Amino acid sequence: MSTRQSPEKSFEGDVATRPLALIAGPTASGKSALALRLADRWKGEARIINADSMQVYRDIPILSAAPGEEERSRAPHLLYGEWDGAEACSAAAWAQAAKEVIETAHADGALPILVGGTGMYIKVLLEGIAPIPAIDPEIRAVVRALPVESAYAALMMEDPERAIELAPTDSQRIARALEVKRSTGVTLADWQRAKTGGIGEEMDLHAAVLMPEREGLYARCDARFEAMLEAGAVGEVEALLERGLDPSLPVMRAIGVPEIAAYLAGETSREAMIAEGQQSTRNYAKRQYTWLRHQSGTGWQTIPESGESENISTVNIFASLLRD
Repeated sequence: MSTRQSPEKSFEGDVATRPLALIAGPTASGKSALALRLADRWKGEARIINADSMQVYRDIPILSAAPGEEERSRAPHLLYGEWDGAEACSAAAWAQAAKEVIETAHADGALPILVGGTGMYIKVLLEGIAPIPAIDPEIRAVVRALPVESAYAALMMEDPERAIELAPTDSQRIARALEVKRSTGVTLADWQRAKTGGIGEEMDLHAAVLMPEREGLYARCDARFEAMLEAGAVGEVEALLERGLDPSLPVMRAIGVPEIAAYLAGETSREAMIAEGQQSTRNYAKRQYTWLRHQSGTGWQTIPESGESENISTVNIFASLLRD
């Protein structure tokens, strides 16, 4: 843990006195490195808060690229490894935990720095979540059993606004929109317009989005996956499999887990496992690029270089936050 002392003041009060830094970006873009540089620049105590949906699980610190001991020694790290893999961590559950640690940081006069690439986590924390009632199990079963073509046709009839926004092959989102409309009688869009619990307007938000050149990032993704294997990722998956967890749990679907599990079962070669794991990582990075490009908030800075690059000036990015 950092030995830096918190200032005598707290950040409780109006928005202008509640700073919140956010560093978002695709996997392997250098978010953690930039967060540590910001923490080093901050005059008081800074607390780095995880906003990555896989780094919440204590079972996969290697496969999730969670910060190691050296990084943690430079600043307090919160919400890393807080959930056991047997329990699914929802965006709502994470957002509630994040609100609490942010509130505590402000009360202690510390700067909270959110770091992560899970768009839904960030969106729920800042904008709130729609209070959608539980879906009727019978309706869910019927909808989920429909072929995607039939579900999409039904959605075009029952919620055309949402259907037009979705690709006809996006089975998961199509089913979600259809089951919400049939179970509640209200469209998903109308529920989302009734979001509650977001803290974005209560904070003095300073957001930076790392968007490095794709080919370079994909090369780092490939190298990182191989480095994870060298660091013991196979052992992490062996330990997960020994627990006999439900295969549908998020931790069992984390990038690298299905690929390594297939390799351990003798269903694929090591070379194929590496190639598939690397491809899954690149696909995930691509989805993150898409979300960040379309969902970043007003005033968020887009940084084209990698966060690990010395070309990025922490002072320039967070000038308004670091000024006296």
